[in-house]
Formats: sequence, C-alpha cells, structure tokens
Amino acid sequence: MRVTGYKSHGVGAAAALVNAVTSAEGAGTDDALRGVLADHGFFVADFTPDTAARLRPWARTLRAVFEAETLDRAVELLNALLADVPMHPHLADHDERGLHLHYAPPQVELAHRFRATTLMNLSELVCDHGIDRIGVCAAAGCDHVYADDSRGGRRRFCSDACANRTNVAAYRARRREQ
Repeated sequence: MRVTGYKSHGVGAAAALVNAVTSAEGAGTDDALRGVLADHGFFVADFTPDTAARLRPWARTLRAVFEAETLDRAVELLNALLADVPMHPHLADHDERGLHLHYAPPQVELAHRFRATTLMNLSELVCDHGIDRIGVCAAAGCDHVYADDSRGGRRRFCSDACANRTNVAAYRARRREQ
C-alpha cells in the first residue's frame, strides 16, 4: 500500500507549516510549529527553539511551491530543492505502521528530517497529480495554502469555512441580481 502522495503526512505537514509561518493569521511561534509537527506524526521529543528557527525559512521556501501557477514552475522549484536538501533514505519499522521508508535517518536533527519528508512527499504528489492538489485558497482575503486529500481532487479552498463563506457570498450576489 502506498502511503505517500496527497494523503501523506508530509504534504499536510508542509501546508500546515506554510500556513503557520507565512499566513496573515499564522502564529509562527515555537509552540505553534511544535504543534504542526506533532499533529502530523513527527517525533517532537527533540524539538528546540533552533528547530523552529530552521523551519521558518523552510516554510517560506515551500510557499512558492504551493503558489506555482504552472507545473513547469513547480517542477523547477522542487528540482532545485531536491538538489539542495541531502537525502539519506532508510527503512524503519515503528509504531505499528509496518516497514516504511524515511528520507533521513533518525539521528539527524528534526528540522532536516522534516525538510526531507515534506520535500519528497510534495515531489511525489506533483509526480502523481501535477499541481491540481495544492494551491492557495480561492476565498477572497485568505492567504492559506492547502493540500487536497479528497477523493475527487477538486478542492480550491483551505477549509470548509472558506468554501462556505465564498459559496454563500456568490449565492447572495446571484439573488441580488435577480
């Protein structure tokens, strides 16, 4: 069973990190970043203020991938990052998940493991689905990014709240025109 692609924890973690650091509403605090990692299944026992300091620039870097308007641009960005982030894949068997692949060994620092995982999972997503499953929320005034894990892959909003607000506004505008 494949556990990468748009349903991977790395893709969701990348979107959550980008939103925590780069969105207008993002806290970007050390605790917020620790929470992002914990919420997406990363081991945070060795999380430090230095980890947070290393993740903030990564969030700004990844935002450009979510904002890419063409597949060629996303591929260009990801290829540059793949050349820059060292990978040392290894097999792991922990937490009843069965044997699976990690992109950095456990002895390297947490921020590096996070960069390697999010980069590889985003790259696999783009290989499998192009850029149709990632983007910036289509709601007016929202700058959050999203990673679409729906079956249909037609998501354009970061949350149900943004989708509902946009749809209600469009409905009301149509009613006013009538």
